[in-house]
Amino acid sequence: MEINEFEHVLAALMPANRLACEVSACTGLRIGDVLNLRSARLCERFTVRELKTGKTRRVTLPHELLDRLIAQSGKIFVFEGRENYRKPRTRQAVYKDLTRAAKLFRIRGTHISPHSARKIYAVGEYRRTGSLQRVKELLNHSDEAVTMLYAMADELTQRREKRKK
Repeated sequence: MEINEFEHVLAALMPANRLACEVSACTGLRIGDVLNLRSARLCERFTVRELKTGKTRRVTLPHELLDRLIAQSGKIFVFEGRENYRKPRTRQAVYKDLTRAAKLFRIRGTHISPHSARKIYAVGEYRRTGSLQRVKELLNHSDEAVTMLYAMADELTQRREKRKK
């Protein structure tokens, strides 16, 4: 999925879900890690322990994004659950909102999920640095082949679409 297509879909999301996807696209964090951010620990630079891998990662947020996160913050989590503020919003809630927005824009043939934001981050970093090793480190991947799939996601999608035509 192209970044401009993703931005159109983001515009149709509920504000909290849009912000969570923007943080993921800006930092490369998995959506589950974004949703688990705690209000009390918000600052420009912080460390995240990834839920999936248990690895730690240092993250830097732009001021504008940090200000929006602070404004969004709940009592415990930045992204509070709908029914219980003691739990964070779920990945499934963000996914449902994304699929709803994709239907509004009649996006077909491209799978869109919260993880798309992480892939967009990888593509952007690969274009910026030209270093697959650097992207691998930023995403905390242990296998370079997986990083290559992320960093080359836009190119692979374009090739697939050409074959369909």
